[in-house]
Amino acid sequence: MSTRALRRLRGKQRGQEALDLGDLTLGDSPEKQVDEEEEEEQQLDVANVSPPANKKDSSRKSKKNKAQKSLGNIYELICDVDNEAEDPHLDEEAAKTDRNTTSGLEKDDNIDVDKPDQKLQEASAKSSGNQVKKKKKKKKTKASPEEGLRTVPDDNIDLLLENLEQPNGLSLQSENCGGSDRRSVLHVEHRNLNPETELKKYFGARAVLGDQRPRHRNRQFQSSNWMTAPKDSWPRHSRPGLSMTLLQSQDGIQYFTFEHSRDYQQLQFKFLDAVESMDPNNIVALLQLNPYHIDSLLQLSDVFRIQENQEMARDLIERALYSLECAFHPLFSLTSGTSRLDYLRPENRAFYLALYKHMIFLEKRGCPRTALEYCKLILSLDPDSDPLCMLLIIDFLMLRTREYQALLQLYQDWEEHRNLSQLPNFAFSTALSHFHLSKQEDMDPEESDKQRQKADLMLQNALIMFPGVLMPLLDLCSVQPDAAVTSHSFFGPKSQIGQSLALAELTALYVGRTYNVWREAGVMLWLEQSVREVLRRVDAKDPLVEDYQNKRKQRYQSAPRNIHRHVLLCEIKEAISSLPLEVTNQPVMSFDPLPPLDSVISYAQPERQPVGASNESTLSLFFRSLLPNFNLQVTNDYFDNVHIYGIHKHMQDDY
Repeated sequence: MSTRALRRLRGKQRGQEALDLGDLTLGDSPEKQVDEEEEEEQQLDVANVSPPANKKDSSRKSKKNKAQKSLGNIYELICDVDNEAEDPHLDEEAAKTDRNTTSGLEKDDNIDVDKPDQKLQEASAKSSGNQVKKKKKKKKTKASPEEGLRTVPDDNIDLLLENLEQPNGLSLQSENCGGSDRRSVLHVEHRNLNPETELKKYFGARAVLGDQRPRHRNRQFQSSNWMTAPKDSWPRHSRPGLSMTLLQSQDGIQYFTFEHSRDYQQLQFKFLDAVESMDPNNIVALLQLNPYHIDSLLQLSDVFRIQENQEMARDLIERALYSLECAFHPLFSLTSGTSRLDYLRPENRAFYLALYKHMIFLEKRGCPRTALEYCKLILSLDPDSDPLCMLLIIDFLMLRTREYQALLQLYQDWEEHRNLSQLPNFAFSTALSHFHLSKQEDMDPEESDKQRQKADLMLQNALIMFPGVLMPLLDLCSVQPDAAVTSHSFFGPKSQIGQSLALAELTALYVGRTYNVWREAGVMLWLEQSVREVLRRVDAKDPLVEDYQNKRKQRYQSAPRNIHRHVLLCEIKEAISSLPLEVTNQPVMSFDPLPPLDSVISYAQPERQPVGASNESTLSLFFRSLLPNFNLQVTNDYFDNVHIYGIHKHMQDDY
């Protein structure tokens, strides 16, 4: 019987057999030296094993067996790295017992090699009985420090990815982007971009995948995508004329941009004409002919979201991300942190918006860890400009995922060049992070007291700097404040009326987004104690109160354009009501909200010749006014296929 058949009977795979010192002899074993199965079977009949000479040679045998074992077993170094930290005296005692046992076992275990078939049969019969003994016979060989640094456990996927993405232990970030500290906090992992990874931790793989496993096995030539996977219900993907080009590489940073082909440019012109026509049927017809047009998918996704069809809206965003990912440049990386996309170019904005909308859907779906990964990804595309102002939401996602230490590290690294303490969300979220760290059971009592003192001081300073946060926060948390608080002028209505529109916008944005994380009973008790201490400091004429009041008057005169863009995308009613008139009076398109004033235009839409009224008769004008009614039946047929009704009116309102 061949060794391959014996391994199949035992249920073992090649390279996973337990090593035995009794099976290793002075002669060269063909089973250890020959990799091919045919050569093993041919050399088993002619193998000769020399018997042990005497007791004096037992130590030499053990040394030689030890060397053969370290060379023959590829998994030996992996086990030895973990065993180096054990007690050396225990290793010496184990080595002595192994030498005493191997000298006797080698005599008993030597089998006549002239009968290889009989030897294999007896070995298979004793495999189950000697399994416990073989574990005791294993010797431990210590690897050198250099080998220990090079060896990585096969099951540690995160460490393997870090070694691939960070060769020679050097950081991939440039000095202008924060260096290695920033990468350690904003590092993006491929496996965390898939929401199924987070859902499996909550519900298990069987509950998440369900009946999808055999469907994926039968699927052939499926491309591997990190962000989204193609679905069977999607139309067949063909290159729509979207590509990515490397513009330049400077100081380890690669600058990319999406490009539109001539056909895609004509398609984009048709889309803009459909938007200007105020007729949503034109967009629907365009998407029917071109199912992977990015801007049409983004626009139609908002329509389904207004109709509260979250599943269809999310599906359209995933389809847009899939089409964008298929157009990636080979050097474009989602996790290295060195790939940049300029938001000033209109071709790149669709990728930003698709990532942001996908992140919001993931957070509402109950996947805050995956949403945090996409937030880091968006921030890494342009960390200096931050066109979607992801710093206003990253603290909330870190609180949701209980990444308190990472939030504090981000605040410490970016405070010097970004002034994060001037944002209400970081002023309150960092204090809340210190409070949660002080409540951890595995923390030292002395360190816990330090964290609590930092939390108290930071929360008091945040309340003094932003007094307009308290009352709206308590209102959304359904908490009735004390009479001493409501009657005090510092937290009363005067604090709401006296703040500027820019500060009111930031305050309403933070309160409307993060009030749920303040609803815990312990957090509310801590907030109450801090409010009382703040009132005591205000009544005592603390100089810090007047200093922060002057800073509020000098700063927050007007918010930058990226903050307005973020407020429009988040759709928090309290924050939108605080937008200035110059933002609310202009038309806002969901496929490109508040485009930058200094946009880099690569191609422009050709001007259309205006059609005068004198060239048309009254009857033709009458029929033109009825034209949307004639196309309404086609639109209704399309929406019947996607199981949504009454969307025509909402699409007109959206445009």
